[in-house]
Amino acid sequence: MPGQVQTFALSEVQLLDSPFKQNMERNAGFLLFLDPDRLLHNTRQYCGLEPKGALYGGWEARGVAGQTLGHYLTALSQQYAATGDKRFRRRIDYIVSEMAECQQRYGDGYIGALPPTELAALRALKQGDVRLKDAWVPWYTEHKVLAGLKDAWVLGGNAQARSVALKLADWVDAVTAGLTPAQQATMLRTEFGGMSETLVELYALTGNSRYLETSRRFYDHAVLDPLLAGHDDLPGKHANTQIPKIIGEARRYEVTGDASSRQIAEFFWGLVVDDYTWVIGGNSDREHFFPANAAGEHLGPETAETCNTYNMLKLTEHLMEWQPATKYGDYFERALYNQILPSQEPRHAMFTYFVSLKPGHFRTYCNPTNSFWCCMGTGMENHTKYGEAIYFHDADQLYVNLFIPSRLNWQAESLVLEQKTGYPDPAETELVFKSKPKANLTLKVRCPAWATGPLRFQLNDQPLAVESQPGQFAEVRHPWRKGDRLRITIPMGLRIESLAGAPDKVAILYGPLVLAGDFGPVPESKTYPNSADHTANDRAATAKVPFLVVADRAKLLASLQPVSGEALTFRTQGIGQPEEVTLRPFNSLPYNYYNVYWDVLQPAQWQQRQRELAAAAALRRADELRIVDELHPGEQQSETDHGLSSQQSETGDFGERKWRDARNGGSFTFRMKVLDSVPLNLRCTYWGDDAGGRTFDILVEGQRIATQTLDRNHPGEFFEVEYPIPAELLAGKTSVKVSFQAAANSMAGGLFGCATVKAPPKTGGL
Repeated sequence: MPGQVQTFALSEVQLLDSPFKQNMERNAGFLLFLDPDRLLHNTRQYCGLEPKGALYGGWEARGVAGQTLGHYLTALSQQYAATGDKRFRRRIDYIVSEMAECQQRYGDGYIGALPPTELAALRALKQGDVRLKDAWVPWYTEHKVLAGLKDAWVLGGNAQARSVALKLADWVDAVTAGLTPAQQATMLRTEFGGMSETLVELYALTGNSRYLETSRRFYDHAVLDPLLAGHDDLPGKHANTQIPKIIGEARRYEVTGDASSRQIAEFFWGLVVDDYTWVIGGNSDREHFFPANAAGEHLGPETAETCNTYNMLKLTEHLMEWQPATKYGDYFERALYNQILPSQEPRHAMFTYFVSLKPGHFRTYCNPTNSFWCCMGTGMENHTKYGEAIYFHDADQLYVNLFIPSRLNWQAESLVLEQKTGYPDPAETELVFKSKPKANLTLKVRCPAWATGPLRFQLNDQPLAVESQPGQFAEVRHPWRKGDRLRITIPMGLRIESLAGAPDKVAILYGPLVLAGDFGPVPESKTYPNSADHTANDRAATAKVPFLVVADRAKLLASLQPVSGEALTFRTQGIGQPEEVTLRPFNSLPYNYYNVYWDVLQPAQWQQRQRELAAAAALRRADELRIVDELHPGEQQSETDHGLSSQQSETGDFGERKWRDARNGGSFTFRMKVLDSVPLNLRCTYWGDDAGGRTFDILVEGQRIATQTLDRNHPGEFFEVEYPIPAELLAGKTSVKVSFQAAANSMAGGLFGCATVKAPPKTGGL
């Protein structure tokens, strides 16, 4: 592998008591709570075998059925590798044996839980039909299955998983072998997860070039070629569709030495971390990248998809191994402490899909049997592998990358090292040598770029002179002996980070921790919505968020005072308007209303903004109360949630927004939630410059409710039209079918947004 250092196996790093270990143990309990037979329901049913357990709800009852089983196998395998707990090995063995039986029934190497239409779409590839018609994301789902089987083999030690995984990989090769480059490009327009990464990994494990060749069919030229050329083409793209492609290139570089693959990975990482990452370490809004300087307009309830951060951490580990740098450790730390730790809640070990950065909002968690979102799957994995990035090594150097309580058993060096710490409170860690290493060993300790000064060292309670600077690894050379204790102090303090493109919106941090305003508890019924709808709380009422008003911005941090008796807690003094704010670590507020990004104003600005924002907030809240359901055209998840189907229809990007249209007699149809016996309108958003042959019908339940013409209706701006929905079409229904129908030689749309909204109250006189 072309790398300078490598991480340790999960079996070599044992977590000691800390929030990380507590998350891991809660997650282990949830893994054991889940019923493998329920996760295997569709795997057995679709191959003609009687299911042994009832089907779980949520996404498991939809077109991505089976993706959770793949994540579950990976999580079980990582948990077993990290702990050696045979309860997890027994589950691995059982699931793999069941999958092997089902694979034998299919007879061609396929194994999975794809519904018949999804599987038919993949099998049609052999005939050159690459439209993946009526399928959701079949390759994405199959990647989870293939990766889970690979991990059951490599980490779980299950030999049967090797056979099942390779037969499935052979099937992937068989159905894609005849595709032309143009057909491959069409196929890759549908999200395909980390298929390229896992196929490259199978090549590395087996030496069979067949898998490397198959992986190349998942090279997406449309996305990767601009990155190779150093172009930022990310705005408007679905974020987590892209990140696994880059991980695949990282793995390709490691097994083939292809320098262009490394160039893509390094450029992408720098682009996303430097320009597209929220202060908590996550990225995206409603699953999509947006222009970096527009972040202030995207502080919504669907920011920071957890899957994205999971994958960015995977990519970061590769880059750290190639060329160790503290910037990688700083990102690990930011993302782990501020997004991954709080993505699990402590009562029931449930997971977030998004981590909302909407001002005054709160976190929404899945439920254990009726969600099974993608981020529930990666969530199961996240909390099994905290040990993978604490330490790295080469032949004679040990990198201390993270300050997490742990015991390292470096077998090759006969070294047992314990890291004891309450970091970041107190701001120090201690490394205890439980044995003497075989050779002279240099410790390289990360000094974070945010540190307020150099690291300070004590060896066996005596000061030790070590050169250290923030943003560099400090090198500690010593003839280590059993019993040596190296204490490291990491100087930290308060600091602010401005939001890209919005310098007057700032986040406040203390050391590695993002601090958030604490506005009290959220009702439990909101925290755990009793449905698979991860957007259920998007329009929930929020806490009122004060402004930070300070004449001299340089004095902002001096106005934050520690709260006596409460660790890592601060309160504003004299700058909170209309009231002061208590700030706590963001990861300590699982059930509370919170705020992360603050508007910083001059006193004169505060008076004007107070009037403007009060009026705007009232209008915005009134509008939110009207909304029953929203479709975001062109966004994969939203369209899938609304069951959208189409003919002669296209999607695209315009600025930061997506659209869908239908052409030459085509149409698109979707379902929208409605309320019985409540007057409703259908609200549609269009671009005011659209013109030229754009007259179309809008139908609800097959009945035309409007004919719309777009002909430069509002030049230079978006505009909305509300169409009343006849009451008889709503009676007794919870949802209705909405269709946009283009006439021959005409176009329907572009539609930039659609919502069912409560009709405004009628006004007027007698």
